[in-house]
Amino acid sequence: MLPSVILHTATSLDGRITNFPADLELYYSLAARWNPDAVLFGSETVIAALRDNPSLEVPPEHEEMFAPPKNAASDPRPLLIIADSRGRVRCWDAIRKWPYMRDVLALCSGATPQEYLDYLAERQIRTIITGTHHIEMRAALEALNQNFGVKTVRVDSGGTLNSVLLDTGLVREVSVLIHPFLAGGAPGPSMFDPMNAGINGLQVSLKLEHVENLSGGIIWARYSVRKPDTLPD
Repeated sequence: MLPSVILHTATSLDGRITNFPADLELYYSLAARWNPDAVLFGSETVIAALRDNPSLEVPPEHEEMFAPPKNAASDPRPLLIIADSRGRVRCWDAIRKWPYMRDVLALCSGATPQEYLDYLAERQIRTIITGTHHIEMRAALEALNQNFGVKTVRVDSGGTLNSVLLDTGLVREVSVLIHPFLAGGAPGPSMFDPMNAGINGLQVSLKLEHVENLSGGIIWARYSVRKPDTLPD
């Protein structure tokens, strides 16, 4: 069984996902409405968050940090999942201490360096390995449902992972919090970047399901993903 997948993104009016003052309190209060069993990040999102937020300083590792949380199975908070086939995230024990997640899990592939898989095992980070050269997301989500009871996944990520999920038809809903701000600067990163994901020509038709004017001039738009056989001519 596949979990329901929701992409939830904050953007500026000109489509940027960085370089503007996003209302994070509002973003996360809305995100909690889905009551997800898991939240999925891409490795680039995690690395950028640590780079751009000095308050998320990574402390030195020590043995006590390697112990998984107690009673994680009965903890109502979501599981934090990071897709990291290349083995880039090296601060799992610090991430495990984030207060809004019950525990962490890594998604990797057959191309993930063995050194990194050993690194995860030493830190008791549970790992799902699917795909030969890249993470096979459908198989990974099926494993999350079967092995961890995950029924709803909220995706907090950038355009690469979003595009992979959309390309495989796994996304049920796209939620966008549009801020009244023109960020300018470089055109990327964006919430949808199929070229960077190696999926040239990918286009996705959406159906508007809900729109709401929120405080501060922010617009919340929610879309369902049209199936290929329902695309307009």
